[in-house]
Amino acid sequence: MTTARDIVLGRVRDALALAPAGAPPVPRAYRTGRTLPDEERLALFTDRLVDYKAQVHPCTADRTAEVIAEVLRAREAGRIGVPPGLDTGWLAAYDGEVQQDSADIPAPRLDALDGVVTASAVSCAETGTIFLDGSPDQGRRALSLVPDLHVCVVDLSTVEVGVPEAVARLVPERPTTLISGPSATSDIELERVEGVHGPRTLAVVLRTDV
Repeated sequence: MTTARDIVLGRVRDALALAPAGAPPVPRAYRTGRTLPDEERLALFTDRLVDYKAQVHPCTADRTAEVIAEVLRAREAGRIGVPPGLDTGWLAAYDGEVQQDSADIPAPRLDALDGVVTASAVSCAETGTIFLDGSPDQGRRALSLVPDLHVCVVDLSTVEVGVPEAVARLVPERPTTLISGPSATSDIELERVEGVHGPRTLAVVLRTDV
């Protein structure tokens, strides 16, 4: 007896047999290689982040720990999570409890944290987007999505002008999370609601000399 499954799979096989060999070329004529001076790139990126209602804290690299501690203190974050590869020196001025994340910790337990501190892989100034790629200093996706506060350290040297330039710096095989401001959505009356799909607050510690 021929089943519906047999019919569907047979049609798939027939379609594959008729398909041309090899994938057709995909035109990629978009703009690439754009650059801006540091000051202009910094201004553009900051403008986009603020427009998305993210908090921006520019600083020099030697003030990283101090600024992170100030941000966490202002949010009364007494217990935070960090990825296993985060630079421990970044937390030297923080006097709260630090929990190092691991795959053994169930994602729902991350909700007990007051916030999370991570690094970043690359950012796009034109769209105000931060890319995390799961590197040891950025951690798994759940760590940056479950806690209500995400403090993300971004080096200006990793901020590209546009999306093509930013994507070119990523490793395709790595899991990529794109962040454009704090999590937000709108209800049927277009009322903005924050914190539904991720952190309610995004604080970007933007290191201008790295």
